[in-house]
Amino acid sequence: MTRTSPPTGPAAGPRRPRASRTANRREAVSWRLVAGTAAAVLLAAAAPTTAVAAPDTTPVPRLAWAACADGFECATARVPLDHHDPRGAGIDLAVIRHPAQDRAHRIGSLFYNPGGPAVPGTMALPTTLGQFPEEVRRRFDIVSFDPRGTGGSASVQCFDDPADEQALLAGTAAGYPESADQQKAWADAYRRLARQCAARNPDLLPHISTANVARDMDLLRRAVGDRRLSYLGTSYGAYLGATYANLFPGKVRALVLDSAPDPVAWSTGRGDQAATTGTLLRNGSDVAAARVLDAFLDQCGQAGPRTCAFSAGTAAATRARYGELLQRLRTRPVALDGATVTAGSAVEATITSLYATNPVANLPTGWTRLGTTLQALWTATETPSAPGTPLPPVPRHSPDQALALVCSDSANPPARADWPALAASARARSGEAGPYFTWADERCADWPARDRDRYDGPWNRPTARPVLVVANTGDPALPYEGSRAMARSLARARLLTVDGYGHTVLSNPSDCAAEHETRYLIDGILPAPGTVCAPTKPPFSG
Repeated sequence: MTRTSPPTGPAAGPRRPRASRTANRREAVSWRLVAGTAAAVLLAAAAPTTAVAAPDTTPVPRLAWAACADGFECATARVPLDHHDPRGAGIDLAVIRHPAQDRAHRIGSLFYNPGGPAVPGTMALPTTLGQFPEEVRRRFDIVSFDPRGTGGSASVQCFDDPADEQALLAGTAAGYPESADQQKAWADAYRRLARQCAARNPDLLPHISTANVARDMDLLRRAVGDRRLSYLGTSYGAYLGATYANLFPGKVRALVLDSAPDPVAWSTGRGDQAATTGTLLRNGSDVAAARVLDAFLDQCGQAGPRTCAFSAGTAAATRARYGELLQRLRTRPVALDGATVTAGSAVEATITSLYATNPVANLPTGWTRLGTTLQALWTATETPSAPGTPLPPVPRHSPDQALALVCSDSANPPARADWPALAASARARSGEAGPYFTWADERCADWPARDRDRYDGPWNRPTARPVLVVANTGDPALPYEGSRAMARSLARARLLTVDGYGHTVLSNPSDCAAEHETRYLIDGILPAPGTVCAPTKPPFSG
């Protein structure tokens, strides 16, 4: 399963989308939603949050739009590095838009954040535009941007040469560490990475929080001339939307929060959770992934091998086959399509492949393809190296930008916590997904920067207009319970449920949900309380 890193050039100007990279870039978006979301979070100790909005005296960026590719326009926006000092040092944001198709009936701009965290909007929008409802594309300019620290917006870069980072991460286990030696190597590598990031980005790292991204977005709202914000955010982007709603409650026109985390669980946790439980475990990401994996294996088994290649004929037999596959990979990794596959990397590939139930847009993933991949691993006989020869290094996706953003936001146990015990506890409740998400959390245990302007709540400030939260019941990354908690936490919100699988409704389309989102975004009409939609294509439907 291919993973691509977003380019990390200096923030000198707008990024230019390139259609030839569409499939790889969309797959990178998919991975970052877990490995980026799963990438991080930080220790609890910190000063109280100061809820500072971008003051009206902050200079509004001037956007000089220029054609960039395939009907898109790009621009660069200058915003303050520190919103406390609006006329001090600035950074450039890369911005992209697709103009409304019906100019005569244009409503305004609809801002879009694809999540990740730290997925560049200039990369994601060209690949996801076709998933937006047609009438929304007709009536709105669809606008996105690379959040600060990401992509073309003052990107966080921790190494002069990417090969140096690869060398550092090469000693870490694929997916997650299991043995004591692997766990020590993992913690040591991410401690060194944190120190390197601090040394290379001393001025930028203290200003990378979601709250500052929300302040940037409000300046962009003013720059495009909209009196209030219209917005669609998926996954982590839903958290950004909730942050905006509470920093700028009077500026809300329409916010769609697709597949949201519980905002309290994401930011601080409840009680002493932050000292004992990582962010993703507080959000129940491990439990959600385990539930959806079980559903996949059950439905794969019931569908039979002609529909799902990994099927062993029954649900029980297919679950047993998956457990046996992982046990085999623990003792004998295999080579598949030029890559070394271990038990940990197989778990990671499985979890990320559960995001999409059927191929959408230009991303050829789905449950059928996952079945084919698992069957290929089941029958693989090629070993990656001769007996006694060390396995070749596995290329690692750079986590720098995702860590920089999330570690600024979310409380996490410190390095001195007993992370192996946390992983063991998580395995007991959610199987292989437990240690995967635990060690993803651990990557922020030594992070050196905390943004004093992050936003930790409250989450119930009354907004000018109500907010729409949408979610799949079978989400493998941010569980449905998180979206329910988000809808309860916000002062004025309605939850629209899709009784289906996959991470985000946008990437797992529901015609019913799209109709409700369209009516809400265009006319402000919310679905009736308790509305439940069906997905357009259930799993294994082609």
